[in-house]
Amino acid sequence: MAERLGKSLPPGVPIGESWELVDREDAQSVVDTGEHTGMTLHELWTKHREAVFGTAPDSPRFPLLAKILDARETLSVQVHPPTAVAPELGGEPKTEMWYLLEAEEGAELFAGFRPGVNRSQFEAALMSGDVANLLHRVPVQAGDALFIPSGRCHAIGAGCLIVEIQQNSDTTYRVFDWKRVGLDGKPRALHIEESMRSIDFADYEPGLVPRGEAILCDAFRVEAQELTVPREETERRGVIYTVLEGRVRCGAREFARGQFFLLPATAEDRILEPIVTGTKVLRSTL
Repeated sequence: MAERLGKSLPPGVPIGESWELVDREDAQSVVDTGEHTGMTLHELWTKHREAVFGTAPDSPRFPLLAKILDARETLSVQVHPPTAVAPELGGEPKTEMWYLLEAEEGAELFAGFRPGVNRSQFEAALMSGDVANLLHRVPVQAGDALFIPSGRCHAIGAGCLIVEIQQNSDTTYRVFDWKRVGLDGKPRALHIEESMRSIDFADYEPGLVPRGEAILCDAFRVEAQELTVPREETERRGVIYTVLEGRVRCGAREFARGQFFLLPATAEDRILEPIVTGTKVLRSTL
């Protein structure tokens, strides 16, 4: 994140996530220019919802969370609880999507199961440590995208730099961690019972999202767009843009690769202008 995207990171500690647009009780994005300078995303959502977001669903907090994920090593196998299960487990449902900013040669994602794998086989594999052979492996390269509905067992392989758009939730159940130990030298906590109640065991061999196709679900719509000429954002609602490649000018601001910006519903200047060739953005809306 520091070397490729220019993010400022604290020294001496491994950083795997950057929360770029967030409205959580313990974390807030803050407006840095303009008439709302200093206001949090939560204040925009609760006090200026129509002006900033247009017609939007009623929710106590902004419904999405945007991140950058930097997986230098293969991450733990995990699952997020479906809507029907989350309240019983004391968690929040979470559907998400991943866009591969970069992927090293041979990089892969784990998503769903190989054909025929069932619950009892998976439980036995958790005990033996042979989980990898049951998971569906998806080779990836830069520009690929994967949809992760709640209930899908998944993991990010080593060498992936990812933009994640997700429901505003911080509930993750870790079901397997490759028998590793954490930074303190001890095995990290697992959430076996919660995971087994959340996993969809009929989820076999999910594929990548076809390039050029939008991801649409109850929580969000996300699509990658190449900007070859200036383009006007005609939809009068709050739109999250992520610069995937190149540089973009919008209003009086320029945004570089890896930067996120929220274009308000009532913004007068709605032109997105590519500054260099090969500019590409990720467009995300509720």
